[in-house]
Amino acid sequence: MRKMTKEKNENPCRKIRIEKVTLNIGAGRDVNKLENGMILLERITGRKPIKTITKKRIPSWDLRPGLPIGCKVTLRGKYAEEILKKLLKAVGNKLKEKSFDNFGNISFGIAEYIDIPGMKYDPKIGIMGLDVCITLERIGYRIRRRKYLRRKINKKIAISKQEAIQFMKNKFNVEVE
Repeated sequence: MRKMTKEKNENPCRKIRIEKVTLNIGAGRDVNKLENGMILLERITGRKPIKTITKKRIPSWDLRPGLPIGCKVTLRGKYAEEILKKLLKAVGNKLKEKSFDNFGNISFGIAEYIDIPGMKYDPKIGIMGLDVCITLERIGYRIRRRKYLRRKINKKIAISKQEAIQFMKNKFNVEVE
């Protein structure tokens, strides 16, 4: 009998991968900030952002359904990994432990877009920050999105906080504080 190494014994369905990276800028009711945010997201990613629209009425914030209050871009695949490397450099490859949730999601903010490598200050846009949300998944996560026989993700398959931290450390050399 031949000896098998740990790498060959590892189940390929247990491997974690990036499902998507979402960049988000909240503008509130300020139309100028929204337009500048859309320009900024297009410069960072090269993709056209979409406006986020309110669904609820919140009188204390003077919001009603149908108002645009922000913009976002969703990236997937290899391009998402490339952009994510740049965005992690903007925060010094350091994330806080509270940035990770118990379901394989990671969120962090970038205070100023000029911290991103390759981005230069534009006086039209001014100083603006953005939020970055990373969603991790395993093979088999499609069952929660499919149309036919939709199911919940089993607890054994779900990504824990520690697994997400370990993935970010191994893949992107991130320090977790």
